[in-house]
Amino acid sequence: MKLFGSFVLLLALIVVRGAIAAGTWTSLSQSAPGSVSLMLLLPDGTVMAAEAGTGKRWFKLTPDALGSYVNGTWTTLASMQDTRLYYSSAVLRDGRVFVAGGEYGSGGAKAEIYDPLADTWTQINPPASLLDPTRMSPISTSQNQAFVDSPCKILPNGNVLVAPVFPSVTGGTLIYNPAANTWYAGPTLSGVTDQDEASWVKLPDDSILTVDPFGTNSERYISSLGPVGTWITDTNVPVSLYDTNAELGAAFLLPDGRAFFLGGVSQTALYTPTGNTNVGTWAAGAIIPGGLGAPDAPAAMMVNGNILCAFGPLTYLGSDGKPVFPKPTSFYEYNYVANSFVPVSGPTGPTDDIEPYKTIMLDLPDGTVLYSHSSSQLYVYRPTGAPLAAGKPAITRISLNLDASWHLTGTGLNGISAGAAYGDDAQMDSNYPLVRLSDASGNVSYARTFNWSSTGVMTGNKPVTTEFFLNPSLFPGWYSLAAVANGISSDPVSFYGPVWVDFNAFVPLMFGTYIFPYHTAAQGTGAVDPGGTIVFKGPASSKETMTIAKAMTLRAVGGAVTIGR
Repeated sequence: MKLFGSFVLLLALIVVRGAIAAGTWTSLSQSAPGSVSLMLLLPDGTVMAAEAGTGKRWFKLTPDALGSYVNGTWTTLASMQDTRLYYSSAVLRDGRVFVAGGEYGSGGAKAEIYDPLADTWTQINPPASLLDPTRMSPISTSQNQAFVDSPCKILPNGNVLVAPVFPSVTGGTLIYNPAANTWYAGPTLSGVTDQDEASWVKLPDDSILTVDPFGTNSERYISSLGPVGTWITDTNVPVSLYDTNAELGAAFLLPDGRAFFLGGVSQTALYTPTGNTNVGTWAAGAIIPGGLGAPDAPAAMMVNGNILCAFGPLTYLGSDGKPVFPKPTSFYEYNYVANSFVPVSGPTGPTDDIEPYKTIMLDLPDGTVLYSHSSSQLYVYRPTGAPLAAGKPAITRISLNLDASWHLTGTGLNGISAGAAYGDDAQMDSNYPLVRLSDASGNVSYARTFNWSSTGVMTGNKPVTTEFFLNPSLFPGWYSLAAVANGISSDPVSFYGPVWVDFNAFVPLMFGTYIFPYHTAAQGTGAVDPGGTIVFKGPASSKETMTIAKAMTLRAVGGAVTIGR
């Protein structure tokens, strides 16, 4: 009877799994130059990936000409100045990348900025006056730690809020201003002395919600209260989310406006905000199946509204008194409407034979989720179902700026949620607009967006804007242009990639592109399509005269341009 019962249980599990219309996994055709851990989506559509372990190296994944990340190409980027593992990370409004601290490595009390245009790292260490010397002593001989297990978020003004474990003795936080390249003290936490192992969620009102370590208290950061914002005490969570080793899972803003926290144990919790500074309400969420939990594990909000989750067996203390994080990693999709989990397979089998804390996820602009398990072989997961209509951006207007960038106005450009999440050890928010162009042959390219007017989520019908630069080698012609937020695309609009003319540049190759412009107005007017645009680089002048016999738009950037005698 015991064997028969086991057989029935196994058969039932097979039937349940077989009945699920799950997504599909695909391995990337090219291996990364090294093992990959943290991954960030840059505003030009490329992926920036950190070397696994306490390394300095970074890599870049560029989609192919058809926009495929599966068939994309890996290259090596400049290395960080410090080694670091498990640290704060964020993509700034100007497109640069912020990293701070590290639970391991030499970067514990330091921070750096990466400039993708220059491919350089610059240290931006906080001043010693903001660090507490009483908490700066190493935990071990290899760890001079300051920022440890420290989450961070971009604030509405573009600054970065960081809650370091060390140097926080009294619940202090730090804020970094990228525009001024300055650090200053942030607001004090309301209920605890640090945010060790915590997960943060940005709500539609731009407040930040957290469940305080290691109990059931919650609090929110309100940026509009006071000169540096204020942390306010919120209501208690009805279930315990932290496991016995003080671990927690990821947290998300759901499409219905609630926040969802995955526990390091099998418990989950749902928070309903009030939309103002009043406290919200908590409720217990679905139980994670199979006695599993998310003790330091990634998850990703997908375009269909479900959340792809990585789970593992619960942690325990080993014979040496240290926490043990068991494997394998199991995968589930969380359906917020049904408040239930559905099992799905892993990239190479029913599960992935690795501890969940060694895995990471990232939302991609093509609607897939990029997955790494600390190796050079990565995978993408494509969910089933249509993208959520509520998460669809819309384009209102596009105009040319005087610096040769473009100004796009629309709605929903930041998406519903922040994208993929992990918690304290990694942040990979991607709630900013991307601009994708497709030509008649299906070739895809991404512009580089920057200076997003909003760093929020679920902005609704509120007009938001972004600037973008076209790829300098983009050929003139008509394109379908779409705004993309966390993998959900707007309806495309017709956009003319302009013909470029520079009277002062005499490059041997002339394609009418930004970097290989035409030399004369006659060349530009001859090459432009009816109804298209010619952009002249100024200040410049030409004594040409001509007759224009087709509709076109003439624009000058960088200064006045004179044509004719």
